[in-house]
Amino acid sequence: MSKRDFYEILGVNRDAGDDEIKKAYRKLAMKHHPDRNLENPAAEEKFKEAKEAYEILSDAQKRAAYDQFGHAGVDPQGGMGGGGGGGFSDAFGNIFDEIFGGRGGGGGRSNVYRGADLRYNLEITLEQAAHGTDTNIRIPTMEVCEPCNGSGAKAGTQPKTCPTCHGSGQVRLQQGFFSIQQTCPKCHGTGRFIAEPCKSCGGVGRTKQHKTLSVKIPAGVDEGDRIRLAGEGEHGVNGGPPGDLYVQIHLKQHPVFTRDHNDLHCEMPISFTTAALGGEIEIPTLDGAAAIRIPPETQSGRVFRLRGKGIKGVRVHTHGDLMCHVVVETPVSLTDRQKELLRELEESTSRDNGAKHNPRAKSWMDKVKAFFGD
Repeated sequence: MSKRDFYEILGVNRDAGDDEIKKAYRKLAMKHHPDRNLENPAAEEKFKEAKEAYEILSDAQKRAAYDQFGHAGVDPQGGMGGGGGGGFSDAFGNIFDEIFGGRGGGGGRSNVYRGADLRYNLEITLEQAAHGTDTNIRIPTMEVCEPCNGSGAKAGTQPKTCPTCHGSGQVRLQQGFFSIQQTCPKCHGTGRFIAEPCKSCGGVGRTKQHKTLSVKIPAGVDEGDRIRLAGEGEHGVNGGPPGDLYVQIHLKQHPVFTRDHNDLHCEMPISFTTAALGGEIEIPTLDGAAAIRIPPETQSGRVFRLRGKGIKGVRVHTHGDLMCHVVVETPVSLTDRQKELLRELEESTSRDNGAKHNPRAKSWMDKVKAFFGD
């Protein structure tokens, strides 16, 4: 397949100067770089095409051969391609810096890094989660060293530009027309060389300290929710912006309620007599006590729903419900007379068609008999 004209690829005229060619290539390389177009396979081909065009037109000898003989004049297979200077690697290195955040050398400027994000696990009660609260937390953090004002150098001295990377924080290894960047082994990416480190921070520029922050817990938060405190993470390196602090919410176990999203559940023990004859009992809620009417012949496991007595979540407009699970409690520590009365009750119900008084037991026995084929 025939190649496109190099001038056409870069979108410049044949009399374009070196700066215009370089500018056109930089624009295309930024646009079609594979790392910026992970879901567009065609971008890589366009990137390679622009790279090849710039490789030829940025070199005076190769460009002259191309202008006179076309693609054949610069085809290595044809023996007419010229050797040449490193124009491509220089321009590509600059673009690489722009895309990936590197810095050109020589200026003595250090690499700037954003501070790390932090996480704080905060345990709160169910009541605090339901109604919201304000609390203070004390967290460890890396703060700017005061004696050296973050420079890492001893008072009265200043960091010097790293002689190995010339302040870029990275060194470039040349491989043909490509260059590979690596972290500078001398300054470890800072771009600076500290001859006399600060004694307080050891040349790091930051010291470990603690700070107290006020956190507003909104009503309705649930287990695992996060609250973001912007800019309260670790300080950046070399003047970089600070990270964020994420407060992770954990709920303490409650003695009465368990939470299921915005609903609450609780067990409600009732006496044998109340379950059989009915009655009214009082149960707790997060907003005070509430009364429930227990109908006669209530069985263990029945659930009573109190609408709106749950929790109003952060992202909803209505409250959840409170689910009360009835647990019929068997009497304990009975006296002889009480045991005698229970036996009389058992005998009485047995004489008066026991299946009528114990329908669940009758149903269960019927299922057992059907299972064994009786």
